[in-house]
Amino acid sequence: MTIGARVTYFADALQQRLSTALVWLGDAIGFLSRTAWPLVDLLIRIWIGKLALVLSVLISTDWAMAVSMAAGSYPIPVAGLGSTALMSQVYWLAAVSLILGLATRVGAAVLLALAVASHIRVAALDLNLFWMALLACYVLLGADRLSLDRLLSQGLKSSPLPQVGALITLLDATRPALTGIYLLALRIALMLTLLLAGGHMATAMMTTEIHAWLPVSSAMLLFGNEGVALALLIGSGLATRATALLTVVMIGYHKMSGGDMSFPFYWTVLLLLLVAKGPGPFSLDRAVLAGLRRSLPELSGQPAFNLEGLPRVVIVGAGFGGIACARALRHAPASITLIDQQNYHLFQPLLYQVATAGLSPADIAIPIRAIFRDQFNAKVMLATVTGVDTERREVLGDGLNLPYDHLVIATGATHSYFGQDAWAPFAPGLKRVDDATLVRRRVLEAFEHAEVAASEAERRRLLSFVIVGGGPTGVELAGAIAELARVGMEKDFRNFDPATAEIILVHAGPRLLPAFPESLSEVASRSLADIGVKVLLNSEVHLIDADGVMVKDRRIYSGTVLWAAGVAASPAAKWLNAEADKAGRVKVQPDLSVPHLPDVYVIGDTALANCWKGQPVPGLAPAAKQAGAFVAKVIRAKLRGEPVAHAFSYRHMGSLATIGRKSAVADFGFVRLRGAMAWWLWGIVHVLFLVGSRNRVGVVLNWIWSYVTYRASTRLITGSSPQARNAIK
Repeated sequence: MTIGARVTYFADALQQRLSTALVWLGDAIGFLSRTAWPLVDLLIRIWIGKLALVLSVLISTDWAMAVSMAAGSYPIPVAGLGSTALMSQVYWLAAVSLILGLATRVGAAVLLALAVASHIRVAALDLNLFWMALLACYVLLGADRLSLDRLLSQGLKSSPLPQVGALITLLDATRPALTGIYLLALRIALMLTLLLAGGHMATAMMTTEIHAWLPVSSAMLLFGNEGVALALLIGSGLATRATALLTVVMIGYHKMSGGDMSFPFYWTVLLLLLVAKGPGPFSLDRAVLAGLRRSLPELSGQPAFNLEGLPRVVIVGAGFGGIACARALRHAPASITLIDQQNYHLFQPLLYQVATAGLSPADIAIPIRAIFRDQFNAKVMLATVTGVDTERREVLGDGLNLPYDHLVIATGATHSYFGQDAWAPFAPGLKRVDDATLVRRRVLEAFEHAEVAASEAERRRLLSFVIVGGGPTGVELAGAIAELARVGMEKDFRNFDPATAEIILVHAGPRLLPAFPESLSEVASRSLADIGVKVLLNSEVHLIDADGVMVKDRRIYSGTVLWAAGVAASPAAKWLNAEADKAGRVKVQPDLSVPHLPDVYVIGDTALANCWKGQPVPGLAPAAKQAGAFVAKVIRAKLRGEPVAHAFSYRHMGSLATIGRKSAVADFGFVRLRGAMAWWLWGIVHVLFLVGSRNRVGVVLNWIWSYVTYRASTRLITGSSPQARNAIK
């Protein structure tokens, strides 16, 4: 590789990282502005309203004290005693207006006028100026989302009230311009204040009375000469958000060092306003951003280069591996097509919680198009792949002939009944959303039918739940159903106690969780026993039918049998005519390519890769993500004409499994955890692995609700089943 090529490569890599960082920063700022600032705005309005209510009471009860305080801390204009009752009512109404966010501009305008009058007629105080700055914001911009004004605005626009709709439309249309004007005025005021506090411009400015309209006294106490550099950055609007945050840190240091405590809060609020709103259109930040957008079109969601004629990368499967691979190719000079038979990416590790009514499917799934809406070189296709023509280099499907230059297959795995496919209707597995909702329906229907059972024997059969398979999925299913029966439906039924349900976990091996150390397997067994789960080890299932299961020579009558014993890979090996193991996994080379097909890669549960210290890579989400990122790296190297000298090496991050409330096991090799600590860690890891902020927030809120109330949040029986139809008849 020549020196010029290396320089170009490093420049391109730097540009990619810069654009990625800027996109991430912009997304983070936008997210915080949409979520955190409305709450801060509400708190500010409540704080101002509370002070106005205090003034209302003070004016009506002790006018002399009110006048005294106006000269030191509160903006109260001096008036005759005869007007005190009216002034008290004015403060009260304005306070209610701000707190509720109803006619906010009017309430803020009233308080702003009173603050100006107090500043002119009573005393020129910095506190009055802070009130004016905040109230002017509400006069010009109104309240944010958490207000009655915003809640009612859409309805009022179409109301028959005369001119109301036109007024609201006008306010909405002028808000961007007013925001820019306000932010410019605020920045200039802060710049002049900090310069005066540092001793600059003193002679010129003292000859005018502008000093009385700037909070210089408080700035001198908080910043002194240190505020000069901050003043220039804030005034010019350069790195405004970072500068405002740095200034807030300086204020916090002042408080910790025992400085004056009167003004830090007011300054912090104004600076956080700049952090949330930014510097506005009249700033160097806006000019720099415009230049970056011209140089990096992807910042505006535009293609950074023309996709015509570029190498075509086709990724089949939008699981963890496929998503990771497509994301890692974000800045690669390639046209990427991601194909899946569903329009959503599913977080399978939490699928059992959907099956046991703990979460909604929407909590653990996100539309694939939403993930790649800002990735210009990737497109999503909803299709079912039926084969691959490796000679013509085409992916085949129903009405689909999609050419490729590089192919990545990440189609995952499905249930394996070890040749006993006739068991499938009686023992559903857990791989898809449809599987989870089917299991949830069967579990909840079992309790509902037990309520109206004709005999005690029939009730016992309905309340017997058998889970086949003692891996993580089986253990988590058994624990979740036991928790649901013991505490999740307490007092919900009249003819029986749900806690009498019998949950049986059947495992053919000598211990549960065979991938975990033996000590943690014993912990899991004891934890399941503590919540009422019966564990049958060394127990192979010989038959599953409508009446239950046959374990060795024992018949277990059960109305609900769930399968968690084994999986089989997708038919990718048949598509590629490649060598596979007994589970159907494609045997791949160290770089995860298929032998004799150097531009075809197989990753995730579909691949048999001996890349974990010579052992097969486990079928875990982190393994699929690492493989997807590695294959993307290989493809990028090939696009640049560079050789890929190293092989994929899986880095095991640990294994986790939860059993019930405050009970889990975790194995990280060098450390093993159990109990509550492992349970909390399990929750944190799973939330972090979720795709999408909405999903993370939704899952956390559902878990908090379930933890506090001991109630499952989505106990809905949806769809239909033969059992339900027969029950209706």
